[in-house]
Amino acid sequence: MKSLTELAVDLCADPEHPERPGNHMNEATWDFIEALTFADADTIMVMIREIIPDLTGDLPVWARNLAFRLACLQRPDDAELLRAAAADLYFHGPDWDEHAEKLLRRADQLDGSSPT
Repeated sequence: MKSLTELAVDLCADPEHPERPGNHMNEATWDFIEALTFADADTIMVMIREIIPDLTGDLPVWARNLAFRLACLQRPDDAELLRAAAADLYFHGPDWDEHAEKLLRRADQLDGSSPT
């Protein structure tokens, strides 16, 4: 697997127009990422509930992961949110099962369901 830095270089590269790096994302992707970057956890969770209420919506997996990640970073002590993020990761696993298990352990710790 490529490193995060290598992936960032790939994202910036535009093979058809090397003089314009980073301009190859479509406008919808660009707008989504920009809005998500500055959204608060409540706004993110409203979007998630409206777009993927039963985990089967069409929002791309990368966008779902990013949205849940940003919400979890804003609310690291919200056990319900951590469980929702874990369920989404399990739904698209098994590559992310280890991350989902960590989220569930953290949620259990917050609820006092398991020893710290």
